[in-house]
Amino acid sequence: MPRVPVPSGPAYPETVLENFWANAAFSVTPTILVGLIFWLVMRTILRADRTERKIYAEMESAERARRGLPADGPAPKTDA
Repeated sequence: MPRVPVPSGPAYPETVLENFWANAAFSVTPTILVGLIFWLVMRTILRADRTERKIYAEMESAERARRGLPADGPAPKTDA
């Protein structure tokens, strides 16, 4: 069996990931990006919900006004 030459020097060449601060930045960046995406999605959902509730309240108020009912509160009960 032939002998395989072993390279001299360090096992891994000097890379960016051997620098402490670069390694810390590469480690934290995915977490920050996922957190930012989560925040944007939640913000969009909450704004859509708030807008939907506002529009629904306006529609309900307009319908109550059309029927001659009070603006707020449940419809008056009638004894039958």
